[in-house]
Amino acid sequence: MDITERLTSILGPKGVALGADAARWHSDWTGKYVSHPLVVARPDSTAQVAEVMRLASATGTPVVPVSGNTGLNGGATADGAILLSLDRMNRIREIRPGARMAIAEAGVILSALHEAAEAEGLVFPLTFGAKGSAMIGGVLSTNAGGSNVLRYGNTRDLCLGLEVVLASGEVMDLMSALHKNNSGYDLRHLMIGAEGTLGIITAAVLKLAPKPRAYATAMVAVPGLGAALDLLNRMQEATGGAVEAFEYMPRRYIEAHLAHDPQARAPFDTMHEVNILLEVGATASRDAEPDAEGQVPLVRYLEEVLEGLFEEGAVLDAVVARNEAQRREMWARREAAAEVCLSRTPLITNDIAVPLDRVEAFLERAGEAAERVDPGCVTTPVAHLGDGNVHYPVHLTSQDPAVADAVMEAVEEVALDLGGSFSAEHGIGLSKLPSMARRKDKVALAAMRAVKAALDPQNILNPGKLLPE
Repeated sequence: MDITERLTSILGPKGVALGADAARWHSDWTGKYVSHPLVVARPDSTAQVAEVMRLASATGTPVVPVSGNTGLNGGATADGAILLSLDRMNRIREIRPGARMAIAEAGVILSALHEAAEAEGLVFPLTFGAKGSAMIGGVLSTNAGGSNVLRYGNTRDLCLGLEVVLASGEVMDLMSALHKNNSGYDLRHLMIGAEGTLGIITAAVLKLAPKPRAYATAMVAVPGLGAALDLLNRMQEATGGAVEAFEYMPRRYIEAHLAHDPQARAPFDTMHEVNILLEVGATASRDAEPDAEGQVPLVRYLEEVLEGLFEEGAVLDAVVARNEAQRREMWARREAAAEVCLSRTPLITNDIAVPLDRVEAFLERAGEAAERVDPGCVTTPVAHLGDGNVHYPVHLTSQDPAVADAVMEAVEEVALDLGGSFSAEHGIGLSKLPSMARRKDKVALAAMRAVKAALDPQNILNPGKLLPE
């Protein structure tokens, strides 16, 4: 039997997709990365994943895992490989409210986990624009960040345990629900962010948190990014570290969003250069229960703080959400960033992290650096300002790949000179292999290759991704 027939015997007819049935897996959601896998395998259990990997190991066939296919860097490109979709492994095995944890399979869509946690009065705090299609396996494999890293951490911080199928087909059970476990190397952290190059994540034990009883959300205009950082620090002190999100949108992004979505509204009557989406969450009833006048104490307190800063000149304008619809409108503005970014080509996307107090310097210097390489290029950055993660798309004037690579290298040079990283939360995939080759410490790369060779000696797990040759 050929590979397809053997997979069908393992997975059944519903577990294999070919031809037109496999078309939806042939490209990522951006349309930039198109591939032609040998076959799409869709196991519905960890045991079936293990059988697929044993077959792949025996035949030397490469395997590329895919979840929601919402990545930006080509990490699920699978020419001539078995594309292993985890979409049928979509069960939330257990939610344990007392321990504030959930056990979810890799194909669970992020928003489905949000809903299941909320039904128990809890929250899985990882969130970003693609939450309606991104899956747990994918967010773990890329160590996704999102908008709430400031308060809750990134995916690695939210994971207690993993179930992983190795290249050999062996199942590695790391499904601990422990918060402390010092028994040797932390293989869980090794697998998170490995982009499927070391093993196939099939399930995870995930941390849940108390769902805030109330949110206070506002759009705030400030004189500059220095003032924004001061606002963040003062809000953290004033709320006891309850700031959940602190998102930066410059004027040129606001204008691009309005042009992209005719139904969108500007955040203020007057355009401002520095616009911040600020959200604070409260779990204590004293901060969340409406008073006799029907006002939520947390919202009132946010207004008082912003009024004081306005009088000082530290805030230029502010709009506080009065209801959930207004809050959602504010978030829709920020979560449209990917669509706004991709609406104009040619394009390169940079996923930069720098220390918080160097974001302003990065934006100034990166713009100058990009302009020197490609005069007339346009940038529309946004940032998770609370954790120093800047998404820095550059819309080029040239289709020349050499120009795109030179612009990316120039932007990276600025980031690294400021003590930053060329990859914050989107992963490496294919698009950042050149960045890894020229920027990553050579000793670190050698150590990574040694780990890869030990766990995947045939190089069949997502070959050609993450590690440059």
